[in-house]
Amino acid sequence: MSKKGGKHYDSGKKILILGGSGFIGNAIYKELCNYFDTYGTYYTARKSFEKNQQFFRYDMTEDDIFPLLEKIQPRIIVSAVRGNFAAQIQAHQHIAEYLAQHDCTLYFISSANVFDAYSKYPSYENDKTLSESVYGRLKIRIENMLLRLPKEKTAILRVPMVFGNGSPRIKEIKKFILENEPVEVFPNLILNVTNDDKLTQQVHYLINRNKTGIFHLGSKDLVHHEDFIKEVVERIGSFNPIYKRVFTTNEDRYLAVLPKDHKLPKNLQMSYQEIIDHHILS
Repeated sequence: MSKKGGKHYDSGKKILILGGSGFIGNAIYKELCNYFDTYGTYYTARKSFEKNQQFFRYDMTEDDIFPLLEKIQPRIIVSAVRGNFAAQIQAHQHIAEYLAQHDCTLYFISSANVFDAYSKYPSYENDKTLSESVYGRLKIRIENMLLRLPKEKTAILRVPMVFGNGSPRIKEIKKFILENEPVEVFPNLILNVTNDDKLTQQVHYLINRNKTGIFHLGSKDLVHHEDFIKEVVERIGSFNPIYKRVFTTNEDRYLAVLPKDHKLPKNLQMSYQEIIDHHILS
């Protein structure tokens, strides 16, 4: 453990973030790189990544992950990749093989969508997963693959909708408002939410404490999608957007991941209101 920029720097914990150029992956990279020897992958060429010695180009559909893992030899892999589903499955199969043979732990960014077929209640860590969406089913398939590994090898981080100033969701809402396009809201959907700041702090904590298992990383309380989006829009500015209310069902349905077994310390918990107040425009 040495000091880097006045902070404790753990050179022994080498971290590789797959999808390090994406919104969530890059936020995690920025959070960890001052504390650990952190590397990331990028797919779309951008000068900032090409010039950064800590970033490697990785195309899931063409490149095998093994050579990259052998080169970097990470102690921790954070998987925040997006893209081709079949390629994601194959990459995670190879990562699972690597984990079995090396002193390495995987932190897999999963989704609340692994529960999108259950709509009557919020979901907890050990609830059975079941999804009606292709995205949710992909995440379940990778989760099940990882759950077959020894417990200390993996952490499954189920994340609800992610907001934050630079988030794709907020950017999309702003774009719709400016172009006078309708903003979609789901009046019957009850969910919890998070943002990039809080999520990256939580991931940092879990890595620092060598935590493994299943974690639900969302706000501790729930809100209707329509109410949340309307309040977010109010924070963006004094606009009068057109709302398109989408009813998928006549009854309230839940898409919320709450912790029961693995609660994080108080300072790492937040309410949906805090996300609106502190992080939409920060």
